[in-house]
Amino acid sequence: MINEVLERAKSDGVVFVELEFTDIFGVLKSIEIPVEALRSALEKGVWFDGSSIRGFARTKESDMYLMPEPGSYAVLPVEGEKRKTARFICDIYTPEGNLFEGDPRAVLKRIVSEARELGYIFNVGPEVEFYLFKKCDDGRFVTPEFDTGSYFDSSAKDIGSDIRKEIMIALKTFGIDSERAHHEVGVGQHEVGFRYGDAVTTADNVIILKKIIRSIAHKHGLIASFMPKPLFGKPGSGMHIHCSLFGVDGSPVFYDPSDANRLSPLAKQFIAGILAYIREMSALTNPTVNSYKRLVSGYEAPVYICWGSKNRSSLVRIPHFTKGRESSVRAELRCPDPSASPYLLFAAILKAGLEGIRRNMELPQEMGDSVYDKTDAELKAMGIEILPQSLAHAVRLFKDSALMRELLGDELFGKYAAAKEKEALEYRIAVTDWEIERYIDKC
Repeated sequence: MINEVLERAKSDGVVFVELEFTDIFGVLKSIEIPVEALRSALEKGVWFDGSSIRGFARTKESDMYLMPEPGSYAVLPVEGEKRKTARFICDIYTPEGNLFEGDPRAVLKRIVSEARELGYIFNVGPEVEFYLFKKCDDGRFVTPEFDTGSYFDSSAKDIGSDIRKEIMIALKTFGIDSERAHHEVGVGQHEVGFRYGDAVTTADNVIILKKIIRSIAHKHGLIASFMPKPLFGKPGSGMHIHCSLFGVDGSPVFYDPSDANRLSPLAKQFIAGILAYIREMSALTNPTVNSYKRLVSGYEAPVYICWGSKNRSSLVRIPHFTKGRESSVRAELRCPDPSASPYLLFAAILKAGLEGIRRNMELPQEMGDSVYDKTDAELKAMGIEILPQSLAHAVRLFKDSALMRELLGDELFGKYAAAKEKEALEYRIAVTDWEIERYIDKC
């Protein structure tokens, strides 16, 4: 495999290689090496200082090394033959040769392996929403004047269509099939989705997608933002996750022809697990203070913990079943946003779902009608809870979760909780422009 990759790099005219990984929050990091050093990197890895990466290691435990995954080789869509660059997704190892347990990718690999031992393969398909902005000379971010499109508007009204097509073409260089891209509800807002696949590969692809979108936006003099709620009074950006389990033989174990929604008993247990633990894992699905500007009770936001087949107000939606496509039976989790680490997000969903199966959890009654217009009293009478309404609340629930601690391990769990607790505190004590304008001369 190594020789094959080296031959491909030579044939592609690669000059530099980027070795990529993420910190514990899903922020992309990389180390560049000349192509002449690629064989050594593939055989022995590349050492780096882990203490410089947020949440990785203390100074005395800083030595770590990256091992490129040969199958992740792809040439970056960078102009200019003199700096043609390939990239690899890497696993992180300790000096003892063990996978570093604080690496989010290792966390996902571990729970995926647990699922496989139980006879399941976890497939996911994300829908990534984002905004394109233009930065003004005065520092303000505004939506581009050429973007006059709205939800699903045709390219005649949406010049941003050219950018979306360029993104889809670039994804193909990574072997990623983008099934759809369209304008979203907000001016300057777009969505790109790609075909479902195994969780680790798909998480890698989300990281790649965000990098490509940012790079292409920059080339057009724009800024791509994955901020969950970048504009007051405008639609927020989510990252809906379609997910399902398959048998190791490829059989669609979520499918049951006798059920009205085609959901098998196992699928119902899996969804019940997600609903039971979603509040505890909200610090992973929605990890920033800004996430909770999108998830506001009383608005059309996916905050109500219930499920339904035709009900887009529910937290988990069961998409329409197409006859003859048994593998399409799946659950769509609607609360996550693109600020989440895809590795930790997918890991948390799988962990909660497997716990629902392990504990034989019963799925609550389906909500057929919209719950957006229900009062708090009505929601309580129906037994419907809501998601945390702030990062601080989400972190408190996360810290009390034995399941999330088991998923992440004591060290990563503690570091993640401490970092998010600090973020929530910094936000609480910050003085905003809104406060200044409202109170400075009125108190």
